[in-house]
Amino acid sequence: MPSSVLWAVDLFGKVYTLSTAGQYWELCKDSQLEFKRVSATTQCCWGIACDNQVYVYVCASDVPIRRREEAYENQRWNPVGGFCEKFLPSDRWQWSDVSGLQHRPLDGVALPSRHWEWESDWYVDENFGGEPTEKGGWTYAIDFPATYTRDKKWNSCVRRRRWIRYRRYRSRDAWAKIPSKDDPEQLPDPFNDLSVGGWEITDEPVGRLSVWAVSLQGKVWYREDVSHPNPEGSSWSLVDTPGEAVQISCGPHDLLWVTLWEGQALVREGINRNNPKGSSWSIVEPPASENGIVHVSVGVSVVWAITKDRKVWFRRGVNSHNPCGTSWIEMVGDMMMVNVGLNDQVWGIGCEDRAVYFRQGVTQSELSGKTWKAIVASRESDRSHSGSSSSLLSAGCFFGDEVRGSGESCAPSDTDASLEADRPGPDQPVPAESVDGPRNSRDSSASGPGTGRTTERAVEVPGPATQTSGPEPGPTTQTSGPEPCPGLASSPAELPWTNIDLKEPKRAPGHSAAGFPETTGLSSMGLLPLGLEEPYGADDHPLWAWVSGGGCAVEAHAVLKWFTVQSGLSPSVQTLSLSIMPAQTAAWRKQIFQQLTERTKRELEHFRHYEQAVEQSVWVKTGSLQWWCDWKPHKWVDVRVALEQFTGLDGARDSILFIYYVVHEEKKYLHVFLNEVTVLVPVLNETKHSFALYTPERTRQRWPVRLAATTEQDMNDWLALLNLSCCESRRVHGRPSPQAIWSITCKGDIFVSEPSPDLEASEHRLPCDQMFWRQVGGHLRVVEANSRGVVWGIGYDHTAWVYTGGYGGGCFQGLASSTSNIYTQSDVKCVYIYENQRWNPVTGYSSRGLPTDRYMWSDASGLHECTKAGTKPPSLQWTWVSDWSVDFSVPGGTDQEGWQYASDFPASYHGYKTMKDFVRRRCWARKCKLVTSGPWLEVAPIALGDVSIIPESPGADRSGHIALWAVSDKGDVLCRLGVSELNPAGSSWLHVGTDQPFTSISIGGCHQVWAVARDGSAFYRGSVSPTQPAGDCWYHIPSPPKQRLKQVSVGQTAVYALDENGNLWYRQGVTPSYPQGSSWEHVSNNVCRVSVGPLDQVWIIANKVPGSRSMSRGTVCHRTGVQPREPMGQGWDYGIGGGWDHITIRANATRALRSRSQETTTDWSGEPGLPSTPSRVAGALLEAHGPVCC
Repeated sequence: MPSSVLWAVDLFGKVYTLSTAGQYWELCKDSQLEFKRVSATTQCCWGIACDNQVYVYVCASDVPIRRREEAYENQRWNPVGGFCEKFLPSDRWQWSDVSGLQHRPLDGVALPSRHWEWESDWYVDENFGGEPTEKGGWTYAIDFPATYTRDKKWNSCVRRRRWIRYRRYRSRDAWAKIPSKDDPEQLPDPFNDLSVGGWEITDEPVGRLSVWAVSLQGKVWYREDVSHPNPEGSSWSLVDTPGEAVQISCGPHDLLWVTLWEGQALVREGINRNNPKGSSWSIVEPPASENGIVHVSVGVSVVWAITKDRKVWFRRGVNSHNPCGTSWIEMVGDMMMVNVGLNDQVWGIGCEDRAVYFRQGVTQSELSGKTWKAIVASRESDRSHSGSSSSLLSAGCFFGDEVRGSGESCAPSDTDASLEADRPGPDQPVPAESVDGPRNSRDSSASGPGTGRTTERAVEVPGPATQTSGPEPGPTTQTSGPEPCPGLASSPAELPWTNIDLKEPKRAPGHSAAGFPETTGLSSMGLLPLGLEEPYGADDHPLWAWVSGGGCAVEAHAVLKWFTVQSGLSPSVQTLSLSIMPAQTAAWRKQIFQQLTERTKRELEHFRHYEQAVEQSVWVKTGSLQWWCDWKPHKWVDVRVALEQFTGLDGARDSILFIYYVVHEEKKYLHVFLNEVTVLVPVLNETKHSFALYTPERTRQRWPVRLAATTEQDMNDWLALLNLSCCESRRVHGRPSPQAIWSITCKGDIFVSEPSPDLEASEHRLPCDQMFWRQVGGHLRVVEANSRGVVWGIGYDHTAWVYTGGYGGGCFQGLASSTSNIYTQSDVKCVYIYENQRWNPVTGYSSRGLPTDRYMWSDASGLHECTKAGTKPPSLQWTWVSDWSVDFSVPGGTDQEGWQYASDFPASYHGYKTMKDFVRRRCWARKCKLVTSGPWLEVAPIALGDVSIIPESPGADRSGHIALWAVSDKGDVLCRLGVSELNPAGSSWLHVGTDQPFTSISIGGCHQVWAVARDGSAFYRGSVSPTQPAGDCWYHIPSPPKQRLKQVSVGQTAVYALDENGNLWYRQGVTPSYPQGSSWEHVSNNVCRVSVGPLDQVWIIANKVPGSRSMSRGTVCHRTGVQPREPMGQGWDYGIGGGWDHITIRANATRALRSRSQETTTDWSGEPGLPSTPSRVAGALLEAHGPVCC
């Protein structure tokens, strides 16, 4: 079978192709444009871009596309001068077309568009009827028009000759904009949908195509004269319809269906080789009156449709004699759209995961097929990311060296859902040893997007089409072949390797609290603790918006590579199966108990004469929870949970968590050793009280064990108990140490990790995915710490909080919490939804959108429906404290009623209406409040936007006050006086003057203060010292080229900055004599937050990192290889995530033991062999004199 390609568009508007002979999606060569949808044939692909213009992509071939242009030179005989250019008044033009009716001078023949080029100049055709003419190429006749001959006769009164010039189509393998005849820059009407077909109607001209389109006004247009020699066609012609159309589909032959506003379908009749546009319309009713048709796709003799509830329907009885068909059959699966390609093969895009599915089993005898199967092919550009899951130190794995421009988004802006990779099903046995290490054994097939139906319901709905000729089908109900059960007992499916949904765009700065980068919520459908509303892993498997199989030929016997996971992945990446057969379970338990018995006998044999001092005991807690199953279809299933805690003879405790579930009436279980658990994270969910459990292996795979309780109290009990058990297993108790690493999730939960000396070691470094994080009560958005135990935080409502020295609070009570220093804490945040409207010629702007439009009440992305009544607080812990109100502070401005206007969804919005604005939106905001408890006291009365505490390295003088700088929510710079270990809240604020509002500030270990202004520029504060805590003046530091900075972090000597496009920069040339540095050097991209510690160690929150096979947003990463001679480091080590929002490493001054050869280092001036002591560096800095301040 010769290879052909499948075309698809992702949620970012990028067009990809997937060859039937390949296994990777390849980005279209001309990738500058962003498209809404495409329609493909074997030779070309038509598409509608986000500018509503139509483009065609003609595939390259060895045979060029050439078109001949002709012009005729005419002459009449004159008795005086012979043949000349003097004509009778009734004669044709001197230069004309073959008919003589149109004036056609040579210099008036222009190229139809810029996509053509001339091959040569005009020349005379000296052949006539296959025979050569006399010199000059003239042919003769009695008069115009008449029969011409190549021989001149006595009665030849007129003559003519043909001039020829060839033009060549040059835009091959590139998107060419289709010009309009009247105005090359504009279409007759902005288009909303487009479909290409009709190549089987006739062979003349060669490669003739029927190109149909639907405009935003609901009109149907037809492109005239599209063929292989003329791939652009000539002009658009309007085809009258009995209603307003919203979507159209054209088959290879004579089928053409259109969906209407009202949910009905129009069928075009009378299409044939002589009339490719057809003659009349017939109406087909939807399967159910309450759910109209929103999408339809046709083939040679099949029609598939999607209704408003996203159900998939198949039309029976469709053929050339009866294009309306007879009845509807509901198929399994929920789809966003379907597309019928060559051989009536069917592709679709899943409603929830936005994956591309292929309909298997489609044959001429069974056109409806059997089952949906997900295409798991990855993108060509992601091959380099599919290495071993244990390779965590690849510096260039995803963080690139290229600088992101302002036009590039670090996260999806108006998109997306999550694609999932293979995950073993419940039926696959795993040997006993695989409990500790997953084996590489699984079925690579993927289950369909069904939602619980095991067979396809064949509910026939009679079609009230006006013409129903043809044989009547027999039974009224039918099943279309066996369908695998998509429930818990389904076959092995794909494993989603990510826990972050990229569909949620970053909210505009105007929506979030001033001075804060907007964050996302934790996933309710995503498989991760800290994801957004849907499980999305980043760009490893893109989220698809459209698919077209019109150019993809798949034979019934063909073996495709689309459904198998590519090689090159480690076993731990390719499979994670903890289900064990009963026989193996029994053998495993028997072996464990036998070994324990033998060990006990052996150890007690020599100590029988001693009195037992500690009693060995086993304590068990059981309960009922729900578990998010590890295979498709991912859903919550009821499980029994048992926590077994063992107390050994030495008094040490260890625990195992067992999760018992049932598959195919067979009991199975998985278990987790709590001494391997690295973090327990509450999950942000509007409907469930859930939490996630990570181990190092599951951290690398971005796939935690996720559990949910029926009540908040039940979840808190389990969370507190498991946290306590984890801490006991690791012997971690009490308050965090002064040098602890603090972090915050996008849910606002606070976590700490005790640093290991090996964490910053140059050799035998501890991977950061093995760090143990425990939760501290409270709720914050920003946290900043110092190695002397001073910790400050800022809430979502800009309230400043100071750490009191306790631990616990919130859901952690009893042994998991201190008895003092726990106080009530509250926080307030805003929830935003958008009201969307589309312009209607009759009613003006209204809430009646196109079926393909976003919801009329949605989130910022438009992908989730969010009504005032249906929108809930971020989680069950939040309560509303205000009513909905219009937000007038959104970026881009609004009109007096809060509306923003644009040409279409999505687009750039502005606060005024123009003639081309067909849509508008309005932002509504509502405040919610959370009340909890934790070891935090409020610092009144100034609301803060950012805070920074001086990082102190080992050996620094700890007798004086601690320097603390902050930026208020209004942009004022403040310096806190009187901060010490005994008084961490300080005594008063000292205002530091600025000429513009600031957003970020950081103070380094040598009192060097850097700040970022609201306009994105950087500033350095001169002469800051313990005796002069506020310094004397600001020095302006130029930003990196074409970038606007948003955050800065200063360590002992290193200065790092982060711009609005996620680029991380290092300040070169910082010395005691010139502390402002000389230039910015790019380090990495895809960064959301950076923290530089007292050892100049660099930690970040990454926007995108490669997991095992996916990306995760909000992941803690550690810069490796940072040394005095190489301050920028070498690579990244990936830790916990995604869903983390903030981290501070500035309290961690734990230095690894070094050999004698490492005792000497390089000072700021680059002189080797001199120990860089803090006092020496600080003294040099204080003596330095900078340039004249600005």
